[in-house]
Amino acid sequence: MIDRQHLEAIVREAGRIAHSRWPGAGHDLQSWDKTPGNPVSEADLEVDRFLKRELGRLLPSAAWLSEETADDKARTASGLIWLVDPIDGTRDFVRGRPGWAVSVALVSAGKPLVGMLVAPARGEEWVAVAGQGATRNGEVIRASQRTQFPGARVPTHSLPKEDSDLVMVDQPNSIALRIAMVAADEADLVATLRWGYEWDIAAATLIAREAGAEVTDAFGRPLAYNKHDPRDFGVLVCSPAIHAAAVERLAERAKALR
Repeated sequence: MIDRQHLEAIVREAGRIAHSRWPGAGHDLQSWDKTPGNPVSEADLEVDRFLKRELGRLLPSAAWLSEETADDKARTASGLIWLVDPIDGTRDFVRGRPGWAVSVALVSAGKPLVGMLVAPARGEEWVAVAGQGATRNGEVIRASQRTQFPGARVPTHSLPKEDSDLVMVDQPNSIALRIAMVAADEADLVATLRWGYEWDIAAATLIAREAGAEVTDAFGRPLAYNKHDPRDFGVLVCSPAIHAAAVERLAERAKALR
């Protein structure tokens, strides 16, 4: 097992580096679009380089997959891999909003073993180890245990008419932080209906699962990591008792969009 304290110190320092460039703290920042509507900043790249170097030193045997590094498919031959999003929620980051986090997960044999989110603009650190529960700022967290689908809290800015029986709550840009809200019982349901990358969700889904949430893709199937194509169609994280209803609600839309 890796030195957990050392890992936490590395990810915490990555958060400090990001925060030192964050416009919300008054810092100048260069940013640009990788593709239309898909921003990246100099801070993303700086944090990525730092994590690649330091996590590589911490566990040299682990492969690497990050949003800001070219994907080397040789990683699939490794039983261990770091899945990293140096700044998840870059759109909030570049606009000076606090809804972003550094996301780091260590995956073993296709399953997250350790996950950590650092959100310094929110004063939050989330940590989970497989089989050992999840914490936020050192306090054990328990996921939503809601039993009724109508009225479920969803982090979103708007709801379609067919979901008008749900309740909107604050939505950070970071999908990892939205998932963590379910882990902390600040939301009951997070669902996406699009192709998403493993690095966006690996740490957060472990945190949610260890807190007691149900975690699947949009069709209700288990997630796997370090795949040749590092994507899944959608992610669904919710209270276990409403998972079946959520899958049923999303089924036709998921089929149509996939």
